[in-house]
Amino acid sequence: MVSILISYIQRGLVLLLLSFAAVAQAESGYAGNIYYQTFGSGTPVLIINGGPGLDSAGFEAVAKTIAAQGYQTILFDQRGTGHSRLASINAETIQLALMVQDIEQLRQQLHIEKWVVLGHSFGGMLGAAYAAKYPQYISKLIFSSSGGLDLQFRDQIAERLLNNLSLQEQIRLQMYQLRQRSGDDSDSTRDTLAQLRARAYVVDKSKAPLIAARLKVVNLTINQLMFADLEKNHFDLKAQFKQFNAPVLVLQGENDIISTETAQTIAGSFSNAKLVLLPQCAHYGWLDQPDLYYSSVFRFLKAG
Repeated sequence: MVSILISYIQRGLVLLLLSFAAVAQAESGYAGNIYYQTFGSGTPVLIINGGPGLDSAGFEAVAKTIAAQGYQTILFDQRGTGHSRLASINAETIQLALMVQDIEQLRQQLHIEKWVVLGHSFGGMLGAAYAAKYPQYISKLIFSSSGGLDLQFRDQIAERLLNNLSLQEQIRLQMYQLRQRSGDDSDSTRDTLAQLRARAYVVDKSKAPLIAARLKVVNLTINQLMFADLEKNHFDLKAQFKQFNAPVLVLQGENDIISTETAQTIAGSFSNAKLVLLPQCAHYGWLDQPDLYYSSVFRFLKAG
């Protein structure tokens, strides 16, 4: 995360460091088996990280940046990840419906009447599922490079990922994927695959090591179980928000591995949604276009 701070300094946003210092020390606890952290004070903003199969550790810089502007930001480790441990990980314990209930349990634990929900990647899908079941507790909803409201978004990911790599990187990626499919699941093969894939997730390639570090620790069992659950239950929320009137912001990088058409479909499913496309930006807006990303978020949060 040091590189994120350096990026801000280079842009002359020295005040951000001062505001970071003003953010209260993170508080942590458990809501049932779900580990959470809170930063700052003010209007509560729940940040749901991507995955599935990842903890929230990579989102502390985002949480602190938003908290520094006068908000209480909340991170949590999704079930089976990080400090939110499960006795067993299987199709009975990894389900979208259970993850939605985890979020509601967290809201009750923190005695929050309404909160802003910001979901990134898979977190956007989980946030949408929560909003569909508990719309009364949502004050605003933000989709950040989100997966779709159905599963069609996956159809273009492989092609778009390759398009974000050089020809040489594409060849190496396909070679190492073949190795892995042939049974080579060594640390070196997994590391190389993570490093190659990470370069497709950002336009600013200097940030790729941050992404590679996250990709290497994805719990693939949880990832596979979650998508199996989504398929089993025919995940499709496009028609669920006809009566949802809270403001919605959809942030999407034009170079994301998830298509802009997916973002347009999400925005079109809500009556009060704004779509912001970020140029020269892939899957992580706060890394590729931090000024545009955060200015869009704060403008939306502060709007009446």
